[in-house]
Amino acid sequence: MLFGDEHQLLARAKQGDADALGELYDRYSAKIYAYVFFHVGNQELAEDLTAGVFIKMLDAVRSSKAWQSSFSGWLYRIAHNMIVDHFRRDGQRQHLPLDEHLVAAKEDPVSAVEEVLTGEMLGEALLCLTEEQRSVIVYKFCEGLSNLQIARLMGKTEGAIKSLQYRALASLRRYLDGYAGERDGQAP
Repeated sequence: MLFGDEHQLLARAKQGDADALGELYDRYSAKIYAYVFFHVGNQELAEDLTAGVFIKMLDAVRSSKAWQSSFSGWLYRIAHNMIVDHFRRDGQRQHLPLDEHLVAAKEDPVSAVEEVLTGEMLGEALLCLTEEQRSVIVYKFCEGLSNLQIARLMGKTEGAIKSLQYRALASLRRYLDGYAGERDGQAP
């Protein structure tokens, strides 16, 4: 649901109001960047793809092919399509590198490394999910969207989203339990 000020902002943006478009960029660019970065794992690539999302937004507004109902859902769909197009061209998923500035920023380097490795392990675990399951997990736990918002965004029922989330979490649990068993010297 759109609140009054956002509804007015979107109406102004559809009219080509530069201030409204700038405000929308300010409100959504960090979220879109985080979504893209989560999928590509590369800061420069995520910045480029995020910029591409907003360029496509401007082109769509100019040609009157902009969003019809959910602005944020429309932006995420553009981002998703750009990520898919990138990987089709690139042919492979890049792995997340050990982020040296994150490690250097922590007072306890051991904790920082454990945090990065846990993030990498979770990133690998997410690769065992279907694209739909991965999207539900990102929307729910990274973006903080409700099941109803995710359902609208993905064009599914709320029940289907709950089912995808349940299966995704079960798959992640099995993967992570297997990883913990390997680490402890047990068979997965």
